Amino acid sequence: MKIPIIFLGTSQAIPTLKRNHTAVFMQYKQENILIDCGEGTQRQFRKARLNPCKITRILITHWHGDHILGVPGLLETLSLSNYNKTLHVYGPKGTKRFMELMYRLFVHSKKIKIKIEEVSGRFLETPDFFIEAAPLEHGTPCNAYAFIEKDRLKLNKKKIKQLNLPNSPILGELQKGKNIRFMNKLIKAKDVSYTEKGRKISFLFDTKLTLNCYKIAKNSDLLISESTYTNEEKELASKYKHLTSKQAAEIAKKSKTKKLILTHLSQRYQNNEKKVLNEAKKIFKNTKIAEDLMRIEI
Repeated sequence: MKIPIIFLGTSQAIPTLKRNHTAVFMQYKQENILIDCGEGTQRQFRKARLNPCKITRILITHWHGDHILGVPGLLETLSLSNYNKTLHVYGPKGTKRFMELMYRLFVHSKKIKIKIEEVSGRFLETPDFFIEAAPLEHGTPCNAYAFIEKDRLKLNKKKIKQLNLPNSPILGELQKGKNIRFMNKLIKAKDVSYTEKGRKISFLFDTKLTLNCYKIAKNSDLLISESTYTNEEKELASKYKHLTSKQAAEIAKKSKTKKLILTHLSQRYQNNEKKVLNEAKKIFKNTKIAEDLMRIEI
């Protein structure tokens, strides 16, 4: 099963004709997770032919406007569309207060159910996956996130066929790692199964270079990282607590990430994005620059 990821917005604080404010949408089984919700995100949902009423969770990295100004409009759309789930919203310290203020500030058609949590470390776990948050440094409380799929026990179809095992509940027992007895013969789960490694997708938005950048990205199948500046503007990056494309690539390399996608590009590179990409690829070859409405699968 593939995990679709859709980039709804990929700009820095000032949007361009090609790039909307930051938002990334990830789908996994029954979960539809939105990471940040910059201004205009709900219109980007329309362009991507996605239904915002399918959103189950929102992960907010921090409360700068280019990452959250789409929230009021999205809540109104959900309200008008008879959203019938409980919307789970997670973020760093201050998220409860800011969400409550925002919800009171606007007159909504009707209330929707919202559960707000301020998170750090492992904060959500299901039978299939868990999500971790790690604090970053950006001049305001800020989180990085990692979506981590759990390892799964898979049956070896060839061995199952060789043993003439029927398609019945006994296969379910084997998949749980339990030994079974079939035709008076003991069949050990370890002899007919293997472990499929779970996937890891990390989101690293708006931060200066810190130890937690490496920790959250460690062994990621995909790292989606901000890359606001090139190394030529490293002083600006340091001043405003952002990453350069070189730093993003170094994080990917040192954390043993498999693939890096750069996002949150400054408008100054809108006519020369190859400069950003080439700088990163010198350090980490498997790098790509995100574009609005780009869709990938992991």
